[in-house]
Amino acid sequence: MRFKSVFSIIGPSMVGPSSSHTAGAVRIGRVARQLLGCQPDQVKVYLYGSFAETYWGHGTDLAITAGLLNYDTDDERIPQADVDAEEAGVDVDWLKGKGNGPHPNSVKISLCSGEKQAEILAASIGGGTIAVYELDGFDVQITGEYPTLAVTHTDSQGVLAAMTALLSQEGYNIGYMDVDRKGRSGSAMTVFELDSTPSDSSIEQLKKLPNIIDVTLIDLT
Repeated sequence: MRFKSVFSIIGPSMVGPSSSHTAGAVRIGRVARQLLGCQPDQVKVYLYGSFAETYWGHGTDLAITAGLLNYDTDDERIPQADVDAEEAGVDVDWLKGKGNGPHPNSVKISLCSGEKQAEILAASIGGGTIAVYELDGFDVQITGEYPTLAVTHTDSQGVLAAMTALLSQEGYNIGYMDVDRKGRSGSAMTVFELDSTPSDSSIEQLKKLPNIIDVTLIDLT
């Protein structure tokens, strides 16, 4: 029930023939771009299920590319996103994923800019709504419906308490939180869906907390 939204009833404002294959795909591309934190140079897109079979005819390739360029779902440049990406020096490879994805419209995107790398596994689940299942190999779930902080940290005592206390002191309400870790005392990721967009100052304060490795804002709102 977490992924219910008004988009599933009326669909988003968008350019394209299909809310699932176009609008949702744009949003997935934007999540990948924002997780990386900048425009990518190299991108590998692994398509599963319906995406793999029909992506070209439905414009899913253009939609994901548009998202990688940080275009929104109603951007009139979506139909020429492949040309814009080439001109911007963004190289995108389209591949068929092995096995089944978590949803018929699933995609894994691996992208890099220089030494920076990021990877997401996500799906377009209808009406422009998306479900993100993995961020950089961590099993977490976000919807893209709310401003989201993805915090990489060590799995240490008191880290979660320190982060939630700081967000509370800064006046942010946490609508949803999810945690995954690689192992005891190893690396971990916590995602926070917030009711309002955190300021740059708040993000910098999070980064300064003990045992925090990185903080990334994903905001499609």
